[in-house]
Formats: sequence, structure tokens, C-alpha cells
Amino acid sequence: MKQRTITAILALLVFVPIIIFGGLPFTIFIYLLATIGLFELIRMRHAGKNFFPYALSALLMWVILLPNDVFANGELFTKYELISIIIFVLLAYTVLVKNQFTFDQVGFVILAAFYVGLGFFYLLETRDGENALRNILFAFCIIWATDTGAYLFGRKFGEHKLWPTISPKKTVEGALGGIFVAVIVAMVFHMIEPFEQSWLTLIIVTIVASSFGQIGDLVESAFKRVYNVKDSGKILPGHGGILDRFDSMLFVFPLLHFIHFF
Repeated sequence: MKQRTITAILALLVFVPIIIFGGLPFTIFIYLLATIGLFELIRMRHAGKNFFPYALSALLMWVILLPNDVFANGELFTKYELISIIIFVLLAYTVLVKNQFTFDQVGFVILAAFYVGLGFFYLLETRDGENALRNILFAFCIIWATDTGAYLFGRKFGEHKLWPTISPKKTVEGALGGIFVAVIVAMVFHMIEPFEQSWLTLIIVTIVASSFGQIGDLVESAFKRVYNVKDSGKILPGHGGILDRFDSMLFVFPLLHFIHFF
């Protein structure tokens, strides 16, 4: 617990100033986090030593992270054409190496790039949008409140397993407690830094976002179960890897943009 606390404090001391500063340092930092997360997932799968397709997967994710309007001034390719080209190259590569790198592996590296890339893309979009700091803080408060509530309620009241084959320690009571604490935190947040939306909308959005955050956590737990690893990485002592810390975020930030809350 002491190691987890120290790591969390140090991470916040780095992460928060970079978020506040924004701009190119924030973008570079997010690209770095996303790249580490992608290679954590590739390593979990024990994907082998064939580096070229994994480099293409990283390139694909970097393109996903680009702003949607980055090629809006008549450049040769659009963002989505570049994504398609990289996918075509990956598919062609299976032929060049005579299926030593298979169609299934291509599917994995493409999905991995989108899985990691989309969450961090919408974090970048949030930082570049209106009320950026408020929105980022709100989303992370929901995620942290959900984690804290789930832990406390799970320890105190947890009796019914939520999904034992995926995450044996998680309980239904913990999941509901996480949502409850997230709603309380969101209401306090709204009183301090009001949103344009109504109280009812805020509560509904918080319930949905908290639920999606827990789904994101379970998705990453499922990966670790399938690939038989305890943590996605070791870069954060006491916490595991980047995916271990940002798994909920990968679901919450896209959701809040999809429903146009941000």
C-alpha cells in the first residue's frame, strides 16, 4: 500500500502539471503513454519477435491519435485513408512472409491500436476542447470515485461475485457502491464547477460513465486472464502498467464524447 501511494503521488505530480500546461508537451506525453500501453498489450499476448508489424501497429495508433482535421488543407491523404493504407500493408505483409504472420495476428494488432488509441485520442480531444481542464478533471474524478467506492463497498458489503471467471475479487455490491460514490462526487463537482446540463442529465451520465469505466476495467482483466499475466506491465510500482491505470479511461472518455456530454 505504501508503494502504491508513493507511486500515485509521484504520478500525479507529473501528470497534473502536464495536463494544465497542455500544448505540445501534453501531446507528446500522451503519445508516449499510449505507445507504452500498446506494447504492454502486445507483450501480454507473447506476440513474438517479428517487430515490423508491431511497429506498423504503433504507427497506426499514432495516426489514430492525430486530430481529425489534421489533413483538412488538401494534403495527399486524409487521416482515414492513412489508416486504411496501414491496414492494407499489414494484410499484404502476411503474404510476403508466407503466413508466418497470420490474418489473426493482423486482426490483433489492428484492434490493439484502436483499443488503446481511441481512449487517448479522446483525452487529447478533451484537452483541446472548451472547458478542457474542468472536463478532464470531471472524467477522472468519476473514474477515481468509482474505483474507490467499489473497493470500499466491496470490502464492507461484498457477497455476490460480479464476474468471478474474469475478476474474482469484484462484487456486485462493490460495483453498485462505485456508481453510488461516483454520483455523489459528480454532484459535489457540479455544485463547485457547474455544467450546462441539468442535474438529472448529470446523474444519468455519471451512472453510465461509471458503469462503462468498470466495463473497461473488466475488459483489461479479461485480457490478463486470457494471456495469464498478473499486470499489464511494471512501469508503475505497486500499480502495474499503463493499461492497468488507464483501462477505465479508455472507455470513459470516448463515451462522454459519443453522447456529446463534452
